[in-house]
Order: sequence, then C-alpha cells, then structure tokens
Amino acid sequence: METIDLRSDTVTKPTPAMREAMAGAEVGDDVYGEDPSVNRLQERAAQLLGKQAALFVPTGTMANQIAIRAQTRHGDTVLAGVGAHILRYESGAAAALSGVQVKTLGQDGTFTRAEMRRAIPPRDHHNAPATLVALENTHNAAGGSIWPIDQFEAVALAARERGLRVHLDGARLFNAVVASGIAPQRWAAACDTVSFCFSKGLGAPVGSILCGDGDSIDRAHRFRKMFGGGMRQAGVLAAAAEYALDHHVDRLADDHANATRLAAGLAAIGIRVDPQPQTNILLFHCERDAELAAGLRERGVLVNTMGPGIFRAVTHLDLDTAAIDQALERIADAYESL
Repeated sequence: METIDLRSDTVTKPTPAMREAMAGAEVGDDVYGEDPSVNRLQERAAQLLGKQAALFVPTGTMANQIAIRAQTRHGDTVLAGVGAHILRYESGAAAALSGVQVKTLGQDGTFTRAEMRRAIPPRDHHNAPATLVALENTHNAAGGSIWPIDQFEAVALAARERGLRVHLDGARLFNAVVASGIAPQRWAAACDTVSFCFSKGLGAPVGSILCGDGDSIDRAHRFRKMFGGGMRQAGVLAAAAEYALDHHVDRLADDHANATRLAAGLAAIGIRVDPQPQTNILLFHCERDAELAAGLRERGVLVNTMGPGIFRAVTHLDLDTAAIDQALERIADAYESL
C-alpha cells in the first residue's frame, strides 16, 4: 500500500525536470559572491518583491531569524500573532540567537492595528522596547489562512508610524498570492523585510530567501555567516529554486483545490474541518485523536497533530486528485473503526 503523505508540503521531491535544471546549473563560491546561479536568483527575487536586494539561505527558519537579528537589539520585543512560526516552531531561536522576547497578540494568526498599538510598551526603562512586528502570511498554525490585505497594510503602516520595523514571514507567500490574486509586490511593499520558501509548496528540495533594503540585507549577510548559513557551490540549489518560480507558482491552485476537496470529503465522513481551508493547509478535529492517528498510520496516511484533538493535513505537488480520494477512503475506514 503506497503511503499518502499529508504531513507537510516540505515532503515533496524534485521533479525530473527540476533535477535536470540542477544538474546543468552554473556554479561558483557563493560565500565569495561568485555563484552566478545564486546571484541571478537573488536579483530575480528582489525584483519580484520590489525590494533592493535579497539573500539566499538554507531554510525558512534561518531567513526569519536573520531578519530578526538584523533588525533588533538584545533585550527588544518582537510583536507577532498567536501561533507565530517564529515562536512556535523555531526552537527558541529568537531568544537564543537575538536575545529578544516575542509577544503574541490577536487571534487566528492575525491582529488589528488597535491590538498592535495596545501591545507596544511605554517608552521607559522598565520596559523592553518593541522594535519589530512579524507578520505571517499564509499563517501555518491558523490553517494556511491569508491576512485580509487592508488589515495587513493597516497594521504595517501603524507599525512604521510608531518607528517599528516590519518583517513578513512569507514561507508560503505564493500560496497567498495565488489564492488572493494580490501581487507579491503589494504584500511586500508594506514590509521592510520579507522571507519566502522554495522548499514548501514551490517544491524545491532546499532553500529560502530574504528580501529587503540594501542595508538590511547587508547586515543579514553577516548574520547568515554567523549562523552557519554560508554555502559554497549553492547554484545547484538556486537552479531548483528558479525552476520552481518558473513552473510551480500557478500550479499552487491545484493544491488549494485538493485541500478544498479533502475538506469536503472529511465533512461527508462526519469529521469537522475548522477553519475551512483558504490555501493548501487544513485543520480537522477528532476527540479520539490517538486512536485515529494510529488508524491512519496503519492505513498509510500520514498527518501531523497540532494539539489535543487537532490534525493538520497539507496538500502539495506530489499528491493528485486520485491520491486525495484514496486518502479519504482510508480516513473513512479508520474513522468508522473507532
């Protein structure tokens, strides 16, 4: 029985055409700034987001943590939505590497301008100054939800008016772009720095990128080196990332359609899906979580747990409609056997 892996869109494997692009990549030493494939990718990403510069890094976590380190000082506060990836899934890196504390606010991964203003501490020596606001779009822990663009821009504008920098954790930014129809430049325009991943929905094996103004990316370059992210002949990875930009952006709509198909099938089985998926991530609920998880594993369906009674399933380019339908049959069998 073939395994159907719904744990994450990080499990995708390079397509044969992507492997060909990697094999043919022109390379050099990127630490010296001499890898032409990396340089071309960085220039393209910066232009795509309307920023001055960009820096290719191994992981999304590194991109976020470099952005935090480059825009804060030890003892500062970073404001972020509840369930933010930078706090929940990055192993305490903000505290360990940058000496900052993360204060969460709002709900479902978003917050309002008023909530952000209330969260900014007074400017006195008793308080850790808030210097950075981190937004996440799409929001992983909120089921791949997309920020309402007007709210997103209002929060970013209010932050800048109060002298705070704004970072966008856009690991799945292009899922938001495809689902909303809002261009990446508009999402990025509200922010000082933006990261996005090639190794999630875009299907590359490795890599993320951080985009921003020239000074921020210059500082980020130093911290990439400090954090051990300097790579040498990284052009083979940059070639995969560029191939993904060329061929795997528009097809994200297929993943979104499959997530909607999966959600409808789960509802028909009697399993609650909440919230309804906006992109390629869905959260479903079952109180007998340990038993259902075991039943799914026995039937070759892999999902992640997000908390008591909460499961996460993520659609991706390695799963077609037939795989979704097969997963639903197996889930129904496991659920009915509880």
